[in-house]
Amino acid sequence: MFFNFTILLLEFSISRNENENHCHFLNENSHFCTANLWQKNYIILFYRIGLRFAAVQLSYKIGCFINFCKMEIKVLGNNHSIIDQYLAEIRDVTIQKDPLRFRENMYRIGELFAYEISKELEYSVKEVTTPLGIANVPVLENQPVLATILRAGLAMHNGLLKILDRAENCFISAYRKYSENGGFEIEFEYMASPLLDGKVVILSDPMLASGKSMEIGYEALFSKGTPSHVHLVSIISSRQGVEYLSNSIKASNITLWLGAIDEGMTPKSYISPGLGDAGDLAYGEKVDSKMNQK
Repeated sequence: MFFNFTILLLEFSISRNENENHCHFLNENSHFCTANLWQKNYIILFYRIGLRFAAVQLSYKIGCFINFCKMEIKVLGNNHSIIDQYLAEIRDVTIQKDPLRFRENMYRIGELFAYEISKELEYSVKEVTTPLGIANVPVLENQPVLATILRAGLAMHNGLLKILDRAENCFISAYRKYSENGGFEIEFEYMASPLLDGKVVILSDPMLASGKSMEIGYEALFSKGTPSHVHLVSIISSRQGVEYLSNSIKASNITLWLGAIDEGMTPKSYISPGLGDAGDLAYGEKVDSKMNQK
């Protein structure tokens, strides 16, 4: 915008000088012609500025509708913070064999996500009475709603809830329904949720593989109202999952929070190197897990 405005000023200056010289050539004793041309040039300048500004606004709205209003993506891992230690432990094939340790690390990562997301929420200043006086302290203006996809999301959900301890809760039941040829579809079963109109929702699912379960969870939210903002949270994501969500969910009021992004995914849509099946590691192996992971 600044560049366009500068170009317009240069064009105006050149046009003004040319017109002044032409007018002076016609009548060097008259200032009437120059004054009129100045007036004309100012009108043209502001008219062109208005047209360009309108074009920029229109192109933004069209671009936003077509492609450009993509979700913001924030990755917490690989930044030399304690979350990297927890990520290493939930990935480690030896450490992750301890279900209690695995759940505890998922819980801790949930707490860290909650802290970072809390910086994006709205606050208002409140007077708090202390034993020695009055303190003006920012406090959350509205509590978010914490949503998770069962069962794998429970441990991380509890970590989020530990920090955002007054939040309402939403639980979504979805699962992989496998066919005889080994393929699968994500099936949505049930959702227990408060009304979501105008509320900030934090939807967690620890593994973002194909992205389809998160997409289904996101779409399910709208059966209970229209949130003002949705934070999608996953600990580990595949590159394909990030691209899928970016292309399938076109909205500017979404933030995708990730711990790490892995480049690979198996034919059965498990993240590689990933960590395996988060639900099984936290709560015990399902009957069909070994058959369907590879």
